[in-house]
Amino acid sequence: MGIQPETRTPTAPAGAGGLFYGWWLVVMLGITQTITWGILYYGFTVFLPVLEADRGWTRGQQSGAFSIAMLLSGLCAAPVGRWLDDRGPRLIMTAGSVAATLLLLALSQVSTLIEFYVVWALIGVVMSTVLYEPAFAVVTAWFERRRTQALTAVTLMAGFASTIFMPIEAWLIELQGWRGSLVTLAAFLALTTILPHALLLRRHPEDVGLYVDGDPPPTSPDETSRPASAKRPPVSVAAAIREPAFRWLAVAFSLSTVVNIAVGVHLVAYLQDRAFEPTVAATATGMVGAMQVAGRIILSLLGDRARPLITSSIVLAIQPLSILVLLLVPGVVGVWAFIVLFGTMKGALTLIRPSLVVELYGRARYATMAGALAAFVIGGTALAPISAGAAYDLFHSYDPLFWAFVALSAVPVGAVLLARR
Repeated sequence: MGIQPETRTPTAPAGAGGLFYGWWLVVMLGITQTITWGILYYGFTVFLPVLEADRGWTRGQQSGAFSIAMLLSGLCAAPVGRWLDDRGPRLIMTAGSVAATLLLLALSQVSTLIEFYVVWALIGVVMSTVLYEPAFAVVTAWFERRRTQALTAVTLMAGFASTIFMPIEAWLIELQGWRGSLVTLAAFLALTTILPHALLLRRHPEDVGLYVDGDPPPTSPDETSRPASAKRPPVSVAAAIREPAFRWLAVAFSLSTVVNIAVGVHLVAYLQDRAFEPTVAATATGMVGAMQVAGRIILSLLGDRARPLITSSIVLAIQPLSILVLLLVPGVVGVWAFIVLFGTMKGALTLIRPSLVVELYGRARYATMAGALAAFVIGGTALAPISAGAAYDLFHSYDPLFWAFVALSAVPVGAVLLARR
């Protein structure tokens, strides 16, 4: 599209109505993230039974394609992070939105399972350029003291992606069929994400004559009022991986993600095995999303009052506690207590990871380090549903699996406290 990597451009917009331009970026990213998550990620669930009926592809076969997409998204996270640090977000996020549009059109034309897998593999690569990781990199570059609030604003808006788009996608399928609905969604994605990314994204506030958080420029290079994360020297991925801190982070967030995803995927079936009605099981599972919003709001209100390592450990400790409640407290009381705890933890965890990366490695190479960490975490995301399903087939019960989740999710509590540089 002829878009060049960002350079210093004094004529770029600095803000409007006296509002720091970083907050305009937050609003824009909240909207584009909501749309992109709703179409690229949550749309898969809506199209799953439709394609099973129309093409005869089993849900297991289709889920394999989605797992490959998640795995490739994780593998691409590190190189995408390096690009973001070296060249900024505008080109790669704009190109990602263009590619996502074209791939949705391609998906509308698939006829064989192999074609379906190829398109979803490419969608997985594109996800690494347009979902949370690059958006968080933008926010981190523009905010320091208000970073938690800015990240919360983006994730609060995007948290409604499934609520907004899944019913719309189901309605479009009834109206146009699955092929026609994909064309409509591709057109909507193009109209609402390509131009905002191309015209509004900027690499650093300094590129438009501003400073982080909208503050005035520092009066001296050794200004002591700046937070420690703003002054940390850059570190390479190779050097970081050799440090115990990075490895402990990878252990903590990979294991917690495996448990999060596996429990989320199998929770409806687990509750039905405990004699809950299907509608009750589905409603309870859906409420996890609402509690994620609550968790993000609580974390935002806390701001940066506590050290990220301590906050992270407390949040991670809620995960095994919530599963214990589900296993030990009988009836509806136990289920709803689990929903509150598990959903709050899951929502807060989305914000904890970028804050911790900045705390340990600074803003200068945030996207590179976050991408390297995401490669481990998203790999766990891809493997979790299949591994949990295989374990259930082996034991013919979810109870041994969920007890194992208690033990697995206890490890990150201590691991994150060891992630000190």
